Amino acid sequence: MIEIGKTQKLKIAREVDFGMYLTDGENEVLLPEKYIPFGCEIGGEVEVFVYNDSKDRPVAVTIKPLAEVGDITSLKVKQVARVGAFMDMGLEKDLMVPYREQHIALEEGKSYAVKVLLDFRTNRMIGVTKLREFLEEGHEGLEEGEEVEVIVWQETGMGFKVIINGKYQGLIYKNEIFQQVETGDKLPGFIKKLREDGKIDVALQRQGYTVVKDMSSVVLQKIKDAGGVLDLGDKSSPEDIKAEMGMSKKNFKKILGGLYKAGQIEIFNYEVRLKAEG
Repeated sequence: MIEIGKTQKLKIAREVDFGMYLTDGENEVLLPEKYIPFGCEIGGEVEVFVYNDSKDRPVAVTIKPLAEVGDITSLKVKQVARVGAFMDMGLEKDLMVPYREQHIALEEGKSYAVKVLLDFRTNRMIGVTKLREFLEEGHEGLEEGEEVEVIVWQETGMGFKVIINGKYQGLIYKNEIFQQVETGDKLPGFIKKLREDGKIDVALQRQGYTVVKDMSSVVLQKIKDAGGVLDLGDKSSPEDIKAEMGMSKKNFKKILGGLYKAGQIEIFNYEVRLKAEG
């Protein structure tokens, strides 16, 4: 069966002036001439993505879309119209998110977490941003400390709800965010805590010793770039450290402690200096 909204391998059945017709053995779909890879011959196979074009005709393309039916991903709104919002799929035809399927009114130019579905009434792909019913409960298969892909979903008073690996819901606490974050962002994250009630805490930085080790060279280079004197020290405020270094004061002090023990720096109340050699 030829599947709308999916990448699949189909057999080349016949050639026409404007392209090639591909078949699954029962049905055919057109691969327009501009998408035909070099060297294709009748009887051979080609990997294509199939969707309905602007005239609602099934068409095959060799372009890799930004998402397929069943995926939860982040897409940008190209246009807001009377019937809904149209999101960039990386194809000639954009993905429509009807107003009834939007959890909030989508805005042009912004990105949002969206699930791609097949509307069985029309056989067209549509998007939805009401995602709760599509997310799995619990955290089976995840481990604390594991690196995951997160999509920033919704902002709350506590922080940001995120979608983990396109399957689970997690939370990044506001006081643990040390970089600019907006809804729709797709970012690497780390599982901080798997709770007994099934909830998942997520961080945007590795936790524990690993983050200190990884960031030590970054902090040292920052001091060097500042001419050997960095205007942050042991008593600097968490806000100043976050603004300048993009990390918590706790991690900053751990890193400074390691560099001090290694004999590379001197630490003062409001500055850090490279230690003079010799």
